[in-house]
Amino acid sequence: MEIQIDNHTLERAEERGTNEKEIIDVIHTGFSIPAKFGRIGKAKVFEFKQNRRNKFYEQKRVEVFYMIERNKIITATVYVFYGKWESPK
Repeated sequence: MEIQIDNHTLERAEERGTNEKEIIDVIHTGFSIPAKFGRIGKAKVFEFKQNRRNKFYEQKRVEVFYMIERNKIITATVYVFYGKWESPK
């Protein structure tokens, strides 16, 4: 299925510390999370092991929210959280 990454999503991705490649990866291989407004939510934890805003983080969790219209995935937004997570069961 075609993926259309909205400009809003790309702007949020840049300021929050992710990119188009990770967004697509989350959509394809992430795990489902709750979403509002009829959207679909997926998340994935990535190894990070870097500093962000002068603090070291082991991992980052990227959450992508999107909808499906006419066999096309259209992103709404992306969130990025930094920390350490256990793998989802």
